Amino acid sequence: MGSFSIWHWLIVLLVIVLIFGTKKLRNIGEDLGSAVKGFKQGMKAGSEAEGQAEAGTPPAQVAGVKRNDANTVDVEAKTKS
Repeated sequence: MGSFSIWHWLIVLLVIVLIFGTKKLRNIGEDLGSAVKGFKQGMKAGSEAEGQAEAGTPPAQVAGVKRNDANTVDVEAKTKS
């Protein structure tokens, strides 16, 4: 009673196709496929970066640069002068 038969799944699939249409389902499938492909490429690039870091290449560092722009907000300021 807990599992569905193949006929239940076919009816659910038919209802989904009738609601969304085949074109929208195809677009959703393409979007999902491209997202998975991009995720795999990102994971591959991340593992290559780890391999370089383990090989002795130091990671790039960002130096703190202080700028005195008009738009810069000093978080330690108590009052506006």
